[in-house]
Amino acid sequence: MIMTEEEHENWVMVRYRMDNEGLEYCFKHYSSFEEIEDEKFHKLRNELLEKMKEIREYVEEKLDSYEEEEYED
Repeated sequence: MIMTEEEHENWVMVRYRMDNEGLEYCFKHYSSFEEIEDEKFHKLRNELLEKMKEIREYVEEKLDSYEEEEYED
């Protein structure tokens, strides 16, 4: 499928935001990029957001378990 100039500009903007805002801010806070009409992109974006949430929760669990052990001593 041939990309229009507008679609190309949208993809360039996504890349710019990823590079300059960081992935988490870009996809979680900056935009949901509704102007990007690409099913795979949105599937991957949503999976990334879920994995970022999972790793944050995992890190918090690890820190909580350490703090609990510290109080047990």
